[in-house]
Amino acid sequence: MEFKPRAPREGINVSSTHPLREAAILVGGVSAIFAALILVIGWSVDLAVRWIPPELEVHTFGDWAYDLGNPEHESERLAVEGLARRLAAHWPGAPYEFHVIVADHPEANAAALPGGTILVTTGLLRELQSENELAFVLGHELGHFHSRDHLRGLGRGILYQLTASALFGFSVTAPDVTAFLGNMTARGFDRGQERAADRFGLTLVQVEYGHVAGAGRFFERLASRASELDELAAYASTHPASNDRLEDLDDYAAEQGWKREGELDPWKRLN
Repeated sequence: MEFKPRAPREGINVSSTHPLREAAILVGGVSAIFAALILVIGWSVDLAVRWIPPELEVHTFGDWAYDLGNPEHESERLAVEGLARRLAAHWPGAPYEFHVIVADHPEANAAALPGGTILVTTGLLRELQSENELAFVLGHELGHFHSRDHLRGLGRGILYQLTASALFGFSVTAPDVTAFLGNMTARGFDRGQERAADRFGLTLVQVEYGHVAGAGRFFERLASRASELDELAAYASTHPASNDRLEDLDDYAAEQGWKREGELDPWKRLN
């Protein structure tokens, strides 16, 4: 057979699929794979947390966060810590000896830290109008300790960063991609954890005061002001305060037959 050289057919190495569609498929595939990794990480951390005894957690982390506190607010710290321990006394078998640190920061916030430490900011203490409000905030954080959400959050955060480093290297965009996809994938967990922490905290408030009056007023103010670009709105970034959340608290109190009216205990606000 005689060989006759000829030019290749036009378009032989050109895909018939539109480039934008190919890009969308590629991005969607990578995103799906990364989201699956995030879910696997979350499941793995949840499983591991069950096997980490609180004693090991306390021994490992100890007083690592104490440097975040400001010794100038020692009297306020002791008052908040005293209330936290009063509330924790209503948690049978609580595996932590809770400590509080008061950090100088204008944003109103609170957080459960590994080892049994609760961080509250001066911005939060300046916003409080009653002890009952603070009790619910602290009770909410105790609820996270009860479910060990603080360890889950820490473990996921570490593994998210390691995954990003492995996939993207140490580029500028890697943390952004990790945070976005991680938050989008973990929202289902967060809603359940926040609701459980709310209900646990409200239970502690009920036992402590015999009613739940005033417990949600801080969050009512937060919900009404969340659209404003002020310091209080920062609390919403880690503690969602929507009308739905407030309604859930009210419905839960009604289901339990708890009194929703009562005398509020005063709280000396931080100047």
